[in-house]
Amino acid sequence: MEREEEEEEEEEGAAAMLWSIQEAVEKQTLQIGASACGATAVVDVLRALGLDVAPEEADRCVQTRLRRSEAPLPDYLLSRSEAGATHAQLISGAQQASGGKVTGRFFHLHPPRKVRLVPWLARWIRRGAVPVATMNMQAGVPEGEEVPDAWHHQLIFGVAPNAVFMTNPLDVVSEEELLRRLCSDSVLLVRRDDVLQRFTPDCSLSSLSRHPSDQRWRLLDVEGQVKTMIQEEDQEEDQPKKSHVCIPAAYSAGVTLFVLHESELSQELLSAPDLPIIST
Repeated sequence: MEREEEEEEEEEGAAAMLWSIQEAVEKQTLQIGASACGATAVVDVLRALGLDVAPEEADRCVQTRLRRSEAPLPDYLLSRSEAGATHAQLISGAQQASGGKVTGRFFHLHPPRKVRLVPWLARWIRRGAVPVATMNMQAGVPEGEEVPDAWHHQLIFGVAPNAVFMTNPLDVVSEEELLRRLCSDSVLLVRRDDVLQRFTPDCSLSSLSRHPSDQRWRLLDVEGQVKTMIQEEDQEEDQPKKSHVCIPAAYSAGVTLFVLHESELSQELLSAPDLPIIST
């Protein structure tokens, strides 16, 4: 009986909303441009904290990067690895767009962390923090479903027991589903067609293994993956073929909490410890 009461109290403590669902419908910002989910989230973060900033200004401050769709394959893949924005760009963008009135702190969720996500989010939301999830939407996709094309930033406007409410698009997901997206290595799957349609015989695939500042291109053997994909084109139609090439991604999976800079909560947030890694 005592255990049941504790669970009930925990469930009640796991509910917190910045906006009601109806308010979210009215207040949320829909995607403001290509690869601009991060800047879109920043617009809503500032709105939730009582500040209105034009979407164009938020996008300028976040410095959204675009895909170079017309570039040769190696440069196209490089652009895919960093298109959009990282959590660091969201933090600096929100700070700049708000004139220094807003600050943010990112919490890694990969490798797996020892945290009950919904109650943790609820505690911060109730105190006035605004969370943004940076998620690998390609992680944990059920077999048979289409693999999404990119990572995604979404503002979390509320949580309830085993439910997380987000904007752009307006959505509710289970804690388990969100954790799958948040507990991901920094990689991106690029579709076969996107690779093959940009391959030309004269493009230098070896440059994929010689990235000057990121050894992950070599460790993931992106060059070898692309070569395998090209060779598969000569196979019989009924032979299995690689559906994607796996490349490094600039993003880290986790949650950024935003608060007003001139608040007690700001100091508490910035001094809070990282979420502990689950020991194996």
